[in-house]
Amino acid sequence: MDSSHLYQQIVESIRNDILSGLVKPGAALPPMRKMTEQWNCTTGTIMRAYQELARLGFVISHVGQGTRVVDQLPEQNQTPLRRAALFNRTEAFLLETMTAGYTPDEVEQSLRMALDRWRTFSSEPQQVTPEVLRFVGSHDPAMALIAAHYGEANARYSLRLSFTGSLGGLIALAEKKADLAGCHLWDENTDTYNEPFVRKLLPGQKVALLCLAHRRVGLILAPGNPLKVKGLADLAEPGIRFVNRQQGSGTRVWLDAQLHRAGIDPLNISGYQDEKMTHSEVARAISKGQVDVGLGVETVALSFDLDFKLLATERYDLVIPSEKWELESVQALKAWLDTDQAKVAINNLGGYDTTSTGTITWVS
Repeated sequence: MDSSHLYQQIVESIRNDILSGLVKPGAALPPMRKMTEQWNCTTGTIMRAYQELARLGFVISHVGQGTRVVDQLPEQNQTPLRRAALFNRTEAFLLETMTAGYTPDEVEQSLRMALDRWRTFSSEPQQVTPEVLRFVGSHDPAMALIAAHYGEANARYSLRLSFTGSLGGLIALAEKKADLAGCHLWDENTDTYNEPFVRKLLPGQKVALLCLAHRRVGLILAPGNPLKVKGLADLAEPGIRFVNRQQGSGTRVWLDAQLHRAGIDPLNISGYQDEKMTHSEVARAISKGQVDVGLGVETVALSFDLDFKLLATERYDLVIPSEKWELESVQALKAWLDTDQAKVAINNLGGYDTTSTGTITWVS
């Protein structure tokens, strides 16, 4: 083979291995002598290939240390090959799970919940562009579904999720670190959701509350409810292990208000200080037998095949400042929530009432 064509083939082979993850960032490339044996070529051909890889930004050479893959790959080279490699890995995973007897719906739901865990307190820098909507706020299983379907329906736009709790979402809006927030904060004085907190944390601002849905909240229990838990009062009973949500979450705000109303001392609840960041983590701890009961949405109880005892139905809103409302990406999201497809997809998760989905309340 012509050496000029061979060096290009070597470059492409190594480049593919780097982009696919077979060769990791910081890894040393084989010594030139070994490469000449592998490719049956001269040292000059390998040297030329390594120089081209260095020019493209994939590797760097140091005297006495050989040639190594850079720690940060050139951004323009990360797609579409990396996506193709990811697609192949995903197909292999699907083949394995389908062979084990899982259905596509079960796999999709499990993947969404696993991704929710990674999205909790995401520290990844949020790029500010009109095409990327930055969501920060309360965890809700429907948000991952919405992000996926919204992206499919609107190829130009994407919804980037970070779960920090309802209060964290409103604070992110106040600090201009989010475009919209997810919120379900119950106000004990007015017996309403979200508006009083929006007025306190975003004073003087005109804000839209776009209803995602009403959702069923209650006690998540082991299958069959072996400890016969009937309500919040039972959480203080000896031998019952509880798992809580973190401070600042809407679920925790509601729980603390209800405990105060009922005269239940949180210090008497075993596990009250054991906090989880998402409903999915609460359900996972119960399914593993680590705890007996937690408070969360019915959707995750259904997903983990756990028992559920309804305590309340709450409103979950997307909080959107007026300066963000007119963005095309926001209007596209609003339009998608108005479709029957959106309402059916949310209802299929279980535990939701989409009668008010897509309705708007303005707060100023």
